[in-house]
Amino acid sequence: MAYNWDKSLETGNFTIDEQHKSIIKAINDLLEACSQGKGRVEVEKTLIFLKDYVVKHFNDEEKLQIKSNYPGYKEHKEIHDSFKNTGLKNTKVFKILYSHYDIMTI
Repeated sequence: MAYNWDKSLETGNFTIDEQHKSIIKAINDLLEACSQGKGRVEVEKTLIFLKDYVVKHFNDEEKLQIKSNYPGYKEHKEIHDSFKNTGLKNTKVFKILYSHYDIMTI
């Protein structure tokens, strides 16, 4: 199942919209890699990109929210923080599982 960008997702901020498009593309690339059995290297590469890029995106978005006095900033930041923590954990779990797998098959 691929995710598609459409006008309903636009924020009106060019930078944020372009970042959202990049995140959607990376998620779609990850889903395709998984469905085609491209292996752990491709999956790990995409997970690392997503983890790093999402952190940058959230920081950019939060700066804009503070600058514009966005009323839902606190709640939005809590969602970002939760997502960042989950992403970090998932990347670490992936690495641990595959390093264990490599040890088991040597």
